[in-house]
Amino acid sequence: MAAASVPTVGAVNRAPLKLNDFGTGALVPSSAFWGNRLKKVSPKITNQKISSGSFNAVAEYDEQKQTSKDKWGGLAFDTSDDQQDITRGKGMVDTVFQADMGSGTHYAVMSSYDYISAGLRQFKLDNNMDGFYIAPAFMDKFVVHITKNFLNLPNIKVPLILGIWGGKGQGKSFQCELVFAKMGINPIVMSAGELESGNAGEPAKLIRQRYREAADIINKGKMCCLFINDLDAGAGRMGATTQYTVNNQMVNATLMNIADNPTSVQLPGMYNKVENPRVPVIVTGNDFSTLYAPLIRDGRMEKFYWAPTREDCIGVCTGIFRTDGVPKEGIVKLVDTFPGQSIDFFGALRARIYDDEVRKWISGVGVENVGKRLVNSKEGPPTFDQPEITLEKLLEYGNMLVQEQDNVKRVQLAEKYLNEAALGDANEDAIKNGNFYN
Repeated sequence: MAAASVPTVGAVNRAPLKLNDFGTGALVPSSAFWGNRLKKVSPKITNQKISSGSFNAVAEYDEQKQTSKDKWGGLAFDTSDDQQDITRGKGMVDTVFQADMGSGTHYAVMSSYDYISAGLRQFKLDNNMDGFYIAPAFMDKFVVHITKNFLNLPNIKVPLILGIWGGKGQGKSFQCELVFAKMGINPIVMSAGELESGNAGEPAKLIRQRYREAADIINKGKMCCLFINDLDAGAGRMGATTQYTVNNQMVNATLMNIADNPTSVQLPGMYNKVENPRVPVIVTGNDFSTLYAPLIRDGRMEKFYWAPTREDCIGVCTGIFRTDGVPKEGIVKLVDTFPGQSIDFFGALRARIYDDEVRKWISGVGVENVGKRLVNSKEGPPTFDQPEITLEKLLEYGNMLVQEQDNVKRVQLAEKYLNEAALGDANEDAIKNGNFYN
């Protein structure tokens, strides 16, 4: 019969199988492949009694056992996503179970810095603690504008953009940073250099992306805003010779569109109707008359001309010289001696104080050894004791700075070279002032 001709190769002997035998070992079935001899294997599973009823497995976190050197110390409170965990876990598991970095399941799609916006700035200055001065009028305008944009006020349209403009070096950006710090806001920051690109449309796309990044931060429960420095330098026209590009047009048009529809800002390539939180926009500049007029109209931009008063200058200078022991009367006299100077003039004046100390250090180490001593030196950079700052020294350095300013305004060599062949007049100005012969 056909059934009788079936070979017995592979047929399993019906030997009894005992799994948890604590005596002579478990009997494994024998076959033609293994041979007819029974094999004994030692038991791998111990028969332990488990009490009846339900039980819970709980992972406990003991703060006493957790040290600062523990690489996995933060996993008890970990909120990152899987890509971060993959990156962190490299080398913690045997290489048999891991692929090389950059391949397979161990490919970290994003690094940790990809999760942080390139425009996010964090200011940790506390003007109450560090003694920095915020002008009351500046702070009032700034705080009221941001607050109004987060309120739902009936039957009014609040301008989305606050434009702060004024003279050069008057501390507009630094005052903004101080108010941001006081309100606990970490703004998304853009600069004028990002408002132009070799690719048409890139700056407008970047503005939308940064705006949506700020909106995402607001969605997470933190106040945020978009802060654009020197808008007029990137999007304004400084004269007839300024080239007006497609990107200038699109930056103006994008800001106008965002101001008109602040809760419906679409990312490039996405056209679904999704509401986003309203994000206040703060811009600074020197001359907003160079901007596109429809952008700066009252319904879109609230304008604030920042011109610090004498009291503001005294307050800011008090913060600048707060660690130098300059009395209040000395600061008042310093401001009154140079009434037409900007705020950054007094900052540059304080920086000049260290010139004498640096000059002494250079003469001590030698000019030829300055590079070796400052770059990759085992001794580290030199430290200086704070020099004594007196009013007389401040006035002396202040007059030197004013003289350099006058030289720039008075000696206009480009105009002289273009208008006449001034070949033998290279030292004319120095000869007239008597400096040539010392």
